[in-house]
Amino acid sequence: MDWLVLIIVGAIIGWLAGLIMKTNMGIIVDIIVGIVGSLLGKWIFSDLLGIGGASAAGSFSIMGIIWGVIGAVVLLAILRAIGAFSNN
Repeated sequence: MDWLVLIIVGAIIGWLAGLIMKTNMGIIVDIIVGIVGSLLGKWIFSDLLGIGGASAAGSFSIMGIIWGVIGAVVLLAILRAIGAFSNN
């Protein structure tokens, strides 16, 4: 059951990050970007910067989705900056 929640939340986070960054991604890429972006957001904002609420990144809650989207947007910006992801 945890895998199903992970996939659904990852898809939501990836989709929202795609809307913010104006990228055209498929559902599989949305899920991957959502999951990796959530991990990145938790690592940057919670572990490195010590922002307490960021530890919820990627969880099935409003704050978890918000921090996950922030992390996914950072991920997409990094990918766009190195040229690995276009602006389609």
